[in-house]
Amino acid sequence: MTDDVPPPEGGAESACESADPPDWRREFAQEARSERPDLARLCLLIGAVADPTVTRHDLDGAEIELDRLAGLVPYATRITGDWTTALAELLGRRAGFEGVPSDYQRLESSLLHAVLRRRRGLPILLSVVWMEVARRAGAPVYGLGLPGHFVVGFGDPADLNLADPFAGGRAMTGTDAELLVTSATGEALDRSMLRPAEPGAIALRVLNNIRAWAAPRPERSDVALWAVELSLLLPSHPARLRYERAELLVQRGAFLTGATEMEAYAQVMDAVDPESATTIRRRAQAARARLN
Repeated sequence: MTDDVPPPEGGAESACESADPPDWRREFAQEARSERPDLARLCLLIGAVADPTVTRHDLDGAEIELDRLAGLVPYATRITGDWTTALAELLGRRAGFEGVPSDYQRLESSLLHAVLRRRRGLPILLSVVWMEVARRAGAPVYGLGLPGHFVVGFGDPADLNLADPFAGGRAMTGTDAELLVTSATGEALDRSMLRPAEPGAIALRVLNNIRAWAAPRPERSDVALWAVELSLLLPSHPARLRYERAELLVQRGAFLTGATEMEAYAQVMDAVDPESATTIRRRAQAARARLN
């Protein structure tokens, strides 16, 4: 990384910040349910819930860093339209944003404020950086959630003008996208996979990655729980997350609350899958038995 694009420096908490701790979950819910959710803010609020040391000053600093990077995009790019080359040069080569396999083992790889500091992250978070910098610079940018990998696109989605921020901004063709999907799923690329991702869907995918990180780490069930709870605040989410939350509550010792939520979910399942509903009720009964 060269000196012309330094990483942001951490700062002390603003003196004007309220003595009461911010309710980051409430702010996340409000943003998620707004008319036009702000992607950067959703991702930053996920990081604030994850990291108790994060302050509002830190979130403001992250937004300022995105603004600063956008200001470094050559103005001529608005005329040439060669956003992939310009952003690969700025974010990939000069700023050093890219990913490595070990990033999948780090929780901070899913937290936007940490990705901006470390210049490392999962494909979806590096794509968020690209999207937010590009959007601020005036680019027609969108995110594309291909199976197993998230990339960015520019212009008309039908043109498949794509870039892979995890690879430092390597340009991708439609054939590259097809090969990526085939290697991840064993199936051919379906045109439905090429729809630009909305902010809420991107936030849900970020939270899914966090849940996947926590799943093999039972000692971090706290992370899995807050990731599920934030997912449930999104307007659109899988109904099964309610059952996953109940299971996590039982795992963490909240047997009565978890059992009650399992039973509520079983009532929902009665109409669509009575056999599963019966199984869930048995698990709820087993959870209640652990109170004795």
